Amino acid sequence: MLRGTGHGGGDARRRALEHRRSARRRLPGWIWWLLGIFLLVGFMLFVLHHNQKEQFRPPVVDNGSEIEEIPHEKVNFTEELLSSTSFARQLADQMTLAKAYVILAKEHGNLQLAWELSSQIRNCQRLLSEGAVSGRAITQDEAHPIISRLARLIYKAQDAHYDISTTIVTLKSHALALEERAKAAIVQSAEFGQLAAESFPKTLHCLTVKLTEEWLRNQKHRSRSEEQRNSTRLVDNNLYHFCIFSDNVLATSVVVNSTVSNANHPQQLVFHVVTDRIHFGAMSTWFLINDFKGCTVEVRCIDEFSWLNASSSPLVRQLSEAETQGYYYSAGSKNPEREIKFHNPKFVSLLNHLRFYIPQILPNLEKVVFLDDDVVVQKDLTQLFSIELHGNVIGAVETCLESFHRYHKYLNFSHPTISSKIDPHTCGWAFGMNIFDLIAWRKANATSLYHYWQEQNSDLLLWRTGTLPAGLLTFYGLMEPLDRRWHVLGLGYDVDIDDRLIESAAVVHYNGNMKPWLKLAIRRYKYIWERYVNFSHPYVRECMLH
Repeated sequence: MLRGTGHGGGDARRRALEHRRSARRRLPGWIWWLLGIFLLVGFMLFVLHHNQKEQFRPPVVDNGSEIEEIPHEKVNFTEELLSSTSFARQLADQMTLAKAYVILAKEHGNLQLAWELSSQIRNCQRLLSEGAVSGRAITQDEAHPIISRLARLIYKAQDAHYDISTTIVTLKSHALALEERAKAAIVQSAEFGQLAAESFPKTLHCLTVKLTEEWLRNQKHRSRSEEQRNSTRLVDNNLYHFCIFSDNVLATSVVVNSTVSNANHPQQLVFHVVTDRIHFGAMSTWFLINDFKGCTVEVRCIDEFSWLNASSSPLVRQLSEAETQGYYYSAGSKNPEREIKFHNPKFVSLLNHLRFYIPQILPNLEKVVFLDDDVVVQKDLTQLFSIELHGNVIGAVETCLESFHRYHKYLNFSHPTISSKIDPHTCGWAFGMNIFDLIAWRKANATSLYHYWQEQNSDLLLWRTGTLPAGLLTFYGLMEPLDRRWHVLGLGYDVDIDDRLIESAAVVHYNGNMKPWLKLAIRRYKYIWERYVNFSHPYVRECMLH
């Protein structure tokens, strides 16, 4: 009995507890009403706040449905600027006019107006830049304020008598003044460049003076020089002969040194150097006191050639005339627009024209290589002597890769003497590294041809000056083209020559005004020349050439 009664009482208590728990989970109805009211009020406040925010929000910031309905289309801004009805075009036109008035305002001392115009020009530029970056058309609301302000300022400028006619006259005078200044600068630059190119650096002059002193002081040098004149090597056609005509001791030394340094058998090389009376002692001394790997160097003076006189050479005769001396050697000129480069005395120096008298200078030789004093040899040149010239007198590298290096570039084809005998489209070629067949030369009587053309050009109507036009005419139809790699030109004026072309070249030529021994030399190419300068020589060190 007691066990059963106890069990029933426990069940009753458990049901009472569950009843009380379920009663506590259920919320009264008034609480639900209160929560609903709060939610309703919050929703109304949210809607009210949202409407106010939408009312005062700027249209540019709004990324809502209105932008989706009317999206901005990308435009071609260049077409906008070209369109006569676009605001971008109006802004650009106004800005251009405003810039002209800025100049006029500054000239008339109205700095305030100039500052205001400049400020609006910057605003205009900023707006155009934004339009170009975003790729959208400039709207009236954006353009109108700037256009209005620029219009008022332009009207203000016109009211101050800065009208269109004044603008045109002023700008035209500015343009003419700038053009005159540019012309004067070009002429001045040409004069200074030519003076620098023609000048003899004091370091080279120092070397010449010291070598001349050595020549005059040392009788042994003069005796050795006379002994070398009788060497059989000078007339041996089994050896390789080179000729150089120069008054520059160091430049000639570089040519000789670079040639023997790159030769397979330097002892078989013979150099015939001709210089003038002033530099003869210095040139002779230099090649007597220095050894160039066993080669032979003969130095001669141009005064020894008694056959080179006014009766036999038109050039010598022309140089004795006062008109020619005034053209090339006068300090000034009545014609300020003369082309300075054509008045370089070097163009008519006898040394420069000796290349047309090689058979007379070397009467016993059959073949010779001519080298200018502004070249550097990088390969063995003895292979030149085995090149077949096919009966031609001269072997040269052609320069007509571009059309302006043909004959019509150098000669006056309006003259009947030229046009009747020469094809203007014939390919030009270069002096500076040439192989001459002296047997063919004598057969063609090329020196007489040179004299003929010099006589015809006594009035400088066929060509201006220089040896190349005379050479083109003298050896017309007598030139054998060589491989381009034998002779690479332009190191004296062209800063963009391909390094691979320079490395493959047998000879590099510093033709132009920027010679490697001058301060205005192109630095990129100067090291090639300096490799063959003996900077350890006492005289060179003393003259501070390095």
